[in-house]
Amino acid sequence: MPDTMSSEAAQAVMTALREAIREAASLALPHFRPGEQTRARIWSKAGGSPVTEADVAVDAFLKVRLSQIVPTAAWLSEETRDDSGRLGADLVWIVDPIDGTRAFLSGHPDWSIAVGLLSAGQPVIGIVHAPASGHFYEAVAGAGARRDDVPIAVSACTDLPGARVTGPKPMIERLARGLTREGVEPDFVRIDRVPSLALRVARVAEGAIDVGLVSSDARDWDLAAADLILREAGGSVCDLAGRRTVYNRDNPVHGELVAVPEGLLVPVIAALTA
Repeated sequence: MPDTMSSEAAQAVMTALREAIREAASLALPHFRPGEQTRARIWSKAGGSPVTEADVAVDAFLKVRLSQIVPTAAWLSEETRDDSGRLGADLVWIVDPIDGTRAFLSGHPDWSIAVGLLSAGQPVIGIVHAPASGHFYEAVAGAGARRDDVPIAVSACTDLPGARVTGPKPMIERLARGLTREGVEPDFVRIDRVPSLALRVARVAEGAIDVGLVSSDARDWDLAAADLILREAGGSVCDLAGRRTVYNRDNPVHGELVAVPEGLLVPVIAALTA
């Protein structure tokens, strides 16, 4: 934990943060229609990605509430104009009000609200909430990871054959080609891609998925909260050189990444870069 926050203070922040995220979810859920297209207003951002009135409402609500919980923290969010002042701040809230907006739009349950608190570029508090299922994934640095208040851990898998893999199809195919070049049968289990990147990483943390692949162009807000949860569960989000992800840089965009238990990091990177 950073010097500016004791473990007791971190737990107090977590209690307030859970309540804020529950309230934020109550703003989004009326617009979510399981198995059907949302009736929320939708428009396109620069670059063509969709945003809904639910994204905006959740973002605005959390900006107010989180600034009350830790008033000294700067702010970085998918739906708020970036302020370079965050670069000089030790503590930074990093928020994705709805991660997996396209899933939310189409009635797919795998969307989430992801909130992390960074210190010196690293997450020290993280919550990923899946409102459609009600699950809360959370972690405080040094205190382990939990889902719905039950401790979680990554799988014990250390070999790619038989591993459960999810992510973008081109990366999965590259993983398979790399194994073939190494003389290994690529008989891992392909899991349907999880639309919310934060949930994809959280499911690696709970051991439901062994390998989560992340294509280039992911943003800090997609990853930071879930990355801490994975670290505390025994894994990490790394680039293809095996380096852990750093957050709150000038450009919050990342290249290709892998979310894996520590025991799978070397074989996954070897296969992807073969």
